[in-house]
Amino acid sequence: MRIVTAAVIERDGKILIARRKKGDRMEGLWEFPGGKLEGNESPEACLSRELHEEFGIEAEIGDFLLSSPYEYPHLKIELLAYRATYISGDFKLNDHDEIRWVSPSELKRYDLAGADVPVADILMKGASFTK
Repeated sequence: MRIVTAAVIERDGKILIARRKKGDRMEGLWEFPGGKLEGNESPEACLSRELHEEFGIEAEIGDFLLSSPYEYPHLKIELLAYRATYISGDFKLNDHDEIRWVSPSELKRYDLAGADVPVADILMKGASFTK
């Protein structure tokens, strides 16, 4: 099982989602950004690295939100979702072809990757961003 991380980044009541670009195995699907753990890095370090690699941004990784095990046809994963706060940088699309800031209620309109659906579900049910 591959461990993968995802960031739930909130700004002005909206949440960042990103669409996988053409040529990717899961092209066209929307997701909460993140990526695969490498070596002995922590999930938080992984998320920080992935957000920098995928978008060129710096973010503060916050509270753990949930674990979402999922089996795709090509890979079995455990998605670890964390809250994250955007700190700085201009968004550049390196692994995605589009990003959107959407309200939690709008998440159901997007074709989300399977492992991301439970994350969206708790956000649509009103998971608070306040600590």
